[in-house]
Amino acid sequence: MTTTEFANERDASRYTMRRGGVIVSALDYRDDGRTVSFTRAFTNLPFRGNGYAGELTAFAVDDVEKAGDRAVIPMCWYVADWFAAHPERAHLLVSR
Repeated sequence: MTTTEFANERDASRYTMRRGGVIVSALDYRDDGRTVSFTRAFTNLPFRGNGYAGELTAFAVDDVEKAGDRAVIPMCWYVADWFAAHPERAHLLVSR
């Protein structure tokens, strides 16, 4: 069985999902201390269509929520769509 690992790689400003040690999906972000802007979600071509970007986005959103002191700006279309599909998480979005 292939192990799945999620990580916040702060030095690279990205969340990653690895399967068997290989990065299958990444979610880039910018953190200014008040907000976390998710700027790009990407799944490597051979792994697309398996829901990995959604799993990684859920992990990242959970991580931001646990910190409790930042709001989310979904700059990437994928993350915006993820929030649209998960309205129960809308309280984390920046109020406009």
